[in-house]
This record gives sequence, structure tokens and C-alpha cells, in this order.
Amino acid sequence: MTAVLREEARVTPLELFFDLVFVLALTQCTALMAANATWEGLAQGLLVLALMWWAWTGYAWLTSVVEPEEGAVRIVIFAAMAGLLVVALCIPDAFGSEALLFACAYGVVRYGQIALFLVASRDEPALRHSVITGLVGSTTISVALLVGGSYADTGLQTALWALALALDMAGPLLFGVQGWKLVPGHFAERHGLIVIIALGESIVALGAGAEFGVDGGVVAASVLGVVVAAALWWLYFDVVALVAERRLSRAAVGEEQNRIARDSYSFLHLPMVAGIILVALGMKKTLGDVEEPLKTVPAVALLGGAALYLLAHVAFRWRNLHTLNRRRLACAVVLLALLPLGLELPAIVTVGLVAAILSALILYETLRFSEARARIRQELAHQAATE
Repeated sequence: MTAVLREEARVTPLELFFDLVFVLALTQCTALMAANATWEGLAQGLLVLALMWWAWTGYAWLTSVVEPEEGAVRIVIFAAMAGLLVVALCIPDAFGSEALLFACAYGVVRYGQIALFLVASRDEPALRHSVITGLVGSTTISVALLVGGSYADTGLQTALWALALALDMAGPLLFGVQGWKLVPGHFAERHGLIVIIALGESIVALGAGAEFGVDGGVVAASVLGVVVAAALWWLYFDVVALVAERRLSRAAVGEEQNRIARDSYSFLHLPMVAGIILVALGMKKTLGDVEEPLKTVPAVALLGGAALYLLAHVAFRWRNLHTLNRRRLACAVVLLALLPLGLELPAIVTVGLVAAILSALILYETLRFSEARARIRQELAHQAATE
């Protein structure tokens, strides 16, 4: 089997097809937390989400090196999709009867990535060295801990799986990023699309939450939910995603560019996606009964998820521009400060507060930085046209 190295920056239809399986995984993570709306259920849902994320982002790195639609590579991608589908199907019982199947299917997904990397690096000794010395080791330890944890009781299983995730994600920090390759435009676009997929899950959660009929309260809460989802989209795609892509593209090819990609995308996009999924959980519980206050965990999911999303943006900007976004930091603090009220007010009012705070933030940033915003967007549009 041979692999063709990627040259174009576009995301291919096969990659979008692959990401559709991740949609199911996100939905299953929300369902896992909704079915067990306790601190334990929340921790388990976020842990599984992080495991799924690390598998997905590995394929984002892979398809930024190889052309996924060339030769037999697409067959391996299809096999990985099948494995990822099995993993997603196991999520509701990942801490029960399906733990071992989850771990084994997850291993198939991860080792499929490694196999393709080894094929792609035949004529790239630096890349092959990074794969063998770093990726193979961290993946093997992680999968072994997942399989071993599947035989343990729930508490020990959770601890072992958390350790597996931590060691796996520590691999790029311990072994460095030398030798890795990527296409900046493709890499940034791929992560932007996964943010859209996560936002789509928040819309799906609205529909899933309205399972007992549609009345005036449900309609109002649904509209407010769309406002929240639209605000989360705006906060990322209006300027942030564009500036981050430009920063990645302009970085020196090699270690500097790889470090930015690792930190800004592989690491910091995880709390962004987790924040969106937590908001989706809060919205799902809100539509269950819009007039009753949210219970503790759903309230933390809604308000804390929105705050986590903003804090990830603060860290994202700091990593790329080394400046602090005080406005988004302040809004995150306000959202967290509203938690006591979220436990007392009707759920629809809490959602309305989240929608109002995010909308006010967008309005302020749009008016306060209108000239800079317009200039950045014009510069990037001109750059795209000339390329």
C-alpha cells in the first residue's frame, strides 16, 4: 500500500464523511451525561468525549499529511470509520457491559492511524522517527490501560481511563513535535468544521429535549437555544478562526508551526468542544421542563459550559497572540457567578441570561472593534483571492 502526501489545503469529501461518525459520538456523549445527570455521569461523559477527541484529532494530523482519497488509504479510513462507529455505539454503556468492546474498538481506530502514518513516512525519516518513538508508545500504553480498566469496577475503571488519556495526550509534550508535518489551511479548516459539528449537536439536543410536546415555553426556549448556538458560532468564526489560521500559516514550517498546531488546535479546541457539548446538555434538560429550575449538574453544564468555551477562547488568543481577551474572561466569570441564580430561576430564564450575556459580548466587540474587524476580514479575503 502506498500513500500520496497531501498538497492541497481543501478538506475532502471523505474527511467530511469520516466526521459524520463523530457526530454520533458527540450525541452519545450528551446522552450518557443526560441519562446520569450526576457529577459521576458528567465526569464519565467528559472523559469519553476527550478520548474520542484525541482519536479524531489524530486523524486530523494524519489527513494533513496524506491524501485520504488516494489508493488504499481510503479503505483504511473506512475501516477506521467502522471502528469509530462501534466506539460511539458503546458509549452509553462504556462504564458498564460494553467497556471492553469500547476499548478494543478504540484501539482499532488508533492503530489504523499509526499504520497509515508508517506508510506515509517511508520517505520521511523524521516523521517516521516521531511516529515510532512517540505515537506508537503513547498509544500502546493508553490502549492497554483502557483494556485493563474495562475489567475493573466503575471507580477504578474511570481512574485508569483518565490515566490512559493523560499519558496519551502527554505524548506530544514529552516527545516533542519535531518531524511532524501539516498543511496549515487544511488543519485549521478541519478543526473549524468540527466546531460546527459540535454546534450541530447543541441543535440536536434541542429537539431531543422537547420529547413531551411543543408548547409556548418550549418554542421560546428553543429560540433562545438557537440564539446561544449562533452566539457560540459567531464568537469563533467571525474573526477568531480567521486570525488563528493566519497565525498558523505564517509560522515557520517545522517545530514552531507544529507547536502552534498542537497547542491551539489539538489541545485548546478540546475545551471549546467540551463547552459546547455541556451547553447542549443544559439545553436538553431545559426543554424537559422550561418552568422548573435546573438541577445542579445541568445548571453547571449550561452556565459552566458557556464559561468554559469563553475561557478556551481566552487561552487560544493568549497562545496565538500573547494578549489577554479581558472581555471574554469577564463574561466567563459572570456566567460562573450566575450559578446560584441558575439553581433558583426557571430554566428558560437561565437560558435567556446566557443568550443575553453572549449577545451583549458580541455586540460590544463588533462595535468597539469594528474598524479592526473589517480590516482583518478584508486582508484575509484579499489574501485568499490572491492565493
